[in-house]
Amino acid sequence: MKTTFHLALATTMLTSTTAMAQSLDLEIEDLTFGFIKLTDMAPLAIAYENGYFEDEGLYVTLEAQANWKVLLDGVISGELDGAHMLAGQPLAATIGYGTEAHIITPFSMDLNGNGITVSNEIWEEMKPNVPLMEDGRPQHPISAEALAPVVEDYKDQGLPFNMGMVFPVSTHNYEIRYWLAAGGLEPGYYSPQDISGQIGADVLLSVTPPPQMPATMEAGTIYGYAVGEPWNQQAVFKGIGVPVITDYDMWKNNPEKVFGITDEFAAENPNTTLAITKALIRAAQWLDENDNANRPEAVEILSRSEYVGADYDVIANSMTGFFEFEKGDRREAPDFNVFFRYNATYPFYSDAIWYLTQMRRWGQIPEQMSDEWYFETAEKVYRPDIYLEAARMLVDEGLANEADFPWDSDGFKEPTPAADIIDGVPYDGRQPNAYIDSLPIGLKGEQIVVGNEIQG
Repeated sequence: MKTTFHLALATTMLTSTTAMAQSLDLEIEDLTFGFIKLTDMAPLAIAYENGYFEDEGLYVTLEAQANWKVLLDGVISGELDGAHMLAGQPLAATIGYGTEAHIITPFSMDLNGNGITVSNEIWEEMKPNVPLMEDGRPQHPISAEALAPVVEDYKDQGLPFNMGMVFPVSTHNYEIRYWLAAGGLEPGYYSPQDISGQIGADVLLSVTPPPQMPATMEAGTIYGYAVGEPWNQQAVFKGIGVPVITDYDMWKNNPEKVFGITDEFAAENPNTTLAITKALIRAAQWLDENDNANRPEAVEILSRSEYVGADYDVIANSMTGFFEFEKGDRREAPDFNVFFRYNATYPFYSDAIWYLTQMRRWGQIPEQMSDEWYFETAEKVYRPDIYLEAARMLVDEGLANEADFPWDSDGFKEPTPAADIIDGVPYDGRQPNAYIDSLPIGLKGEQIVVGNEIQG
């Protein structure tokens, strides 16, 4: 779904906005937000650096976190007031998978932004299975069918085939599983008794923190990984690996991170929550306005050690509309990172439901749930009501355009067509169980995992 994108006017508006901001009676002004060192934490960095938090009367400290678990625990304990989160984290916490806590999101941080990379050695083994274009370069997107014979060879030798992802409820876990399954490989299942996610797996997936991915692969501990930027491009720059697919090519304009706070924080601090959301919407606008004209400045900010801390050129590759696969094979990717257009910041229920369907597909939700359960869970966590109230204030202040927000949305995107997804299976968030049952690999209907077997 593409929204009309009228941000040219915003360039002049955003330079003189403080006096125009509506004054909210803030319940709390001093806030600490956590993030992981990834490109898609950009809305937080820009809201801070461009003074959008201060315009709302907020005094924010941004703190990098060691890993996703530490970050989530910090929000739950109150040590952090909010954070850049994996979209699966608020959902998993709210349904009690892992740490139980009611986390909500009033703001979706971005679309796309991830990739799957394999080591040079694995790439050499895959290449004979990859079709070529007329100029001799690999034809993208590359299916996991090209990896399947390599995995089979390792199995024949009695060797485990290990790959990394960043967290059990991360987009990256679900994306690499999606890619593997679309190529006919079993990525493994979870059960209440075995949370490794490796039951019946052809490819053994394990957790590695994002900044450590390249070094872990270089050491030979894993043969590839799914991660956000800049850690795919870092492998290319270091000459240690080859990205084989971006998530844009896997599922066009798929949802990525969210900004998470506890339900308690939102209830106790409604005006502060609105102010935070306003500042983040402005940051997202700035990141995408004028055909990404501000991206070079954003890259300079993100390259600083207090934010992502990777080289400017590494971050710039994907943030400025390109993506490099093999060295020298640099292709245009204008929507690799999307922060505002296509309603990227609106917290759609259908996005939440997709994550829940993947949790069910791989056994993190161990039993079949009704369609109504999916709808109710999405509504508990994703809060478009808060988002639209903040957006309305920005429009009234002259800081955003009426046409840029889906005021009449019921919270569901139009179904994603088969042509936009690598396995050709369309996605409709209004029919979660029918969607789960349409996927060729994964739990269906009343199936459950018992021991190492799927039953039902």
